[in-house]
Amino acid sequence: MGQTEKVSNKKLLGIAGTAWMFDAMDVGILSFVIAAVAIDWGLTPEQSGWIGSMNSIGMAVGAFGFGVLADRIGRKNVFMITLVLFSVASGLSAFTTGLGAFLVLRFLVGAGLGGELPVASTLVSESVEAHERGKMVVLLESFWAAGWLVAALIAYFIIPDYGWRIALIVTALPAFYAIYLRRNLPDSPVYVQSGEPKQSIGEKIKLVWSKQYAKRTTMLWIVWFTVVFSYYGMFLWLPSVMMLKGFDMIQSFGYVLLMTLAQLPGYFTAAWLIERAGRKFVLSTYLIGTALSALAFGMAVSGPMLLTFGALLSFFNLGAWGALYAYSPEQYPTAIRATGSGMAASIGRIGGIFGPLLVGSLVAKGVGFPIIFGIFCGAIFIGVFVVLVLGTETKQLPLQ
Repeated sequence: MGQTEKVSNKKLLGIAGTAWMFDAMDVGILSFVIAAVAIDWGLTPEQSGWIGSMNSIGMAVGAFGFGVLADRIGRKNVFMITLVLFSVASGLSAFTTGLGAFLVLRFLVGAGLGGELPVASTLVSESVEAHERGKMVVLLESFWAAGWLVAALIAYFIIPDYGWRIALIVTALPAFYAIYLRRNLPDSPVYVQSGEPKQSIGEKIKLVWSKQYAKRTTMLWIVWFTVVFSYYGMFLWLPSVMMLKGFDMIQSFGYVLLMTLAQLPGYFTAAWLIERAGRKFVLSTYLIGTALSALAFGMAVSGPMLLTFGALLSFFNLGAWGALYAYSPEQYPTAIRATGSGMAASIGRIGGIFGPLLVGSLVAKGVGFPIIFGIFCGAIFIGVFVVLVLGTETKQLPLQ
């Protein structure tokens, strides 16, 4: 690979990753905002759960709709549309005065975010050579950890003194800079070379479930559901869980900030391993680590134990996310790549709806955290089983 291509790859990663980081800032700040809004508006655990779930409902709709659209009008166009939707709705949510309006705007934020993530990973996957494809997509995902880290810093230093509204505005504004950066981003060369799309939307959806791709689609849908169900159930509730375990808001935010730091080495180790050990190995190994860490975190009682197992949870879970985003676009040909990846992500977001609601419901009923996190542990092991049985290795294979 020549120097020009290297620079091009770095530029692609920088532009796509910067926007990915701003997206993560918004999702990350939401976990802290839920804890603060619950106090401000006197919300019940069930109502708090609906905030995270409404975000996921929007993501489910956005992942499906924008994924299909990206196979019709191009990756870059959808990349721009989703970021504008996400940025505007996120900024406006800071000015709401009641739960109803806040939920509507969180749906729109989720729609933009849910549409953008699978399309961004598809664009990067199609724009780099086979021997670097997995590593590049995982590195793209690593910007998510940077966004979460910034969100945790904003929450720690701004929410206690200035309130959650200022924190939301601070996280929404930088996304408009990402819109400016994206203007000169070229579309996927693989998509451009494929010519005008020949199939209708209905035909694309049928093709995703055709005999040739049904096994891959089944595997992806189940894995995405279990991963997103457990991630949003656990991570959107992390600050609230810490507060329910007896820590005050500032202590809780500080602990979650430290846990978030472990996401970065999780991504970087996954990026290093994915072109060496393969997609199936990295995805299944990191998911097993996630499941065991979740179980240990649920049973932890002291601050050091919570911090240790929370950090391990962040390390393994976000490394698994990177592998999943690298693996998903590789399952389908160009004509249905964004559709297939978007549909899988959409099914996953349905899991993201139930995860936060389940935690809110069980907490309200007095169910202990060992049981709650044990449920997430079991769900993740189902995902591991499906990857090992139904998954096919796609390491360094040319895209179809």
